[in-house]
Amino acid sequence: MLAERGIDVSYETIRCWTKKFGPQFARRLKKLRPASSLRWHLDEMVCAIGGRRMYLWRAVDDEGEVLDLVMQRKRDTDAALTLIKRLLRNQRTKPTAIVTDGLASYPAALAQLDLLDVHRPGRLRENNRAENSHLPIRRRERKQQGFKSQASAQRFLTTHAAVYNTFYTARHLTRRPTLKVLRAEAFEAWSQATCA
Repeated sequence: MLAERGIDVSYETIRCWTKKFGPQFARRLKKLRPASSLRWHLDEMVCAIGGRRMYLWRAVDDEGEVLDLVMQRKRDTDAALTLIKRLLRNQRTKPTAIVTDGLASYPAALAQLDLLDVHRPGRLRENNRAENSHLPIRRRERKQQGFKSQASAQRFLTTHAAVYNTFYTARHLTRRPTLKVLRAEAFEAWSQATCA
């Protein structure tokens, strides 16, 4: 869009704009989203940041929408507790089911919050929704040649999740007229969030 107007900017300028305005846009986009489904899927993945092993803890709903994510140094009960507390604080609704993999940190954290009654330990493919949500992050990680710091990864991934939730439509499952309507709604939400 900038090139069409004859404006030439460098990658560094875009990076600075993203760093400055990205979190604001992400917050506004989150406010415009409808409430998530009541079934949450939690999972963690390993990321290498500056040569150190870090864990990205993610929560998605039944439709694959990213609810929240947290970068942590450890893969323990405290890290799981941080994600779940953040989820409960930021979501408008309480979950009816929380699906996790076999990691023992999840039941321990849910027990501390008296949520064991909604815990559903995933077997085989039950937590594929969370596993598949890691794929766009892995693609971004390769394109950026890895993340440089924990704070920048958290900032980028939070912004990326909000934009991804707004614009992602399952094109292969959607008829063309419906896809056009969904696309128009996404661009309208983007215009409101960016005050364009």
